[in-house]
Amino acid sequence: MRVVIAEDSVLLREGLARLMEVGGVEVIDTVGDAEALLRSVERDCPDLVVADVRMPPDQSDEGVRAALVLRRQYPDLAILMLSQYVEERYAVELLTGQMRGIGYLLKDRVADVTEFLHSLRRVADGGTALDPEVVSQLLVRSNGSELDRLTPREREVLSHMAEGRSNAGIAEALVLSEGAVSKHINSIFTKLGLPPTDSGNRRVLAILKFLQGNTKDRS
Repeated sequence: MRVVIAEDSVLLREGLARLMEVGGVEVIDTVGDAEALLRSVERDCPDLVVADVRMPPDQSDEGVRAALVLRRQYPDLAILMLSQYVEERYAVELLTGQMRGIGYLLKDRVADVTEFLHSLRRVADGGTALDPEVVSQLLVRSNGSELDRLTPREREVLSHMAEGRSNAGIAEALVLSEGAVSKHINSIFTKLGLPPTDSGNRRVLAILKFLQGNTKDRS
């Protein structure tokens, strides 16, 4: 796995690079702004980009905008965004496009090195990693949508799906059997109108409905 890191804080940027290298991840470039990130990806063709949501010159959404450009130009490029605070609209903007190989985590998650590296590899392998705090806020804001058809336990299962957990991971987190998790997921698919004949990935479509439903609730 070849990674480019885009982070304007030199301390965090170098810390991330060191953490990844110790974890067996090859860091091929580190940059401090969005323009440098775009040039680096074009030049070095990484497998994964780890980027801050807010970067110079305005410290607003430069990182997200650069990520969206990269998703259009390099559909197979995996991207993991980092943010200081919960900014769920950025997560929704990124995740309601192509769901393959995308993640959004709070910077605090880096402190749990094992879990962070696991999320990194999951995104690089084409999975998703959505911060639990973002999921929590989206669930709290969900009212009057088709998500209301779900039971509290099904909403818990769906929130863990949105975080990128496998059935086994959900079972461990909720202290359930994998069979019980599978039944909850099938019920979620049914209630969200995702029959087995759907040509798309129903797991991804369920997460999209979760995100899009919460986006409408805020509009």
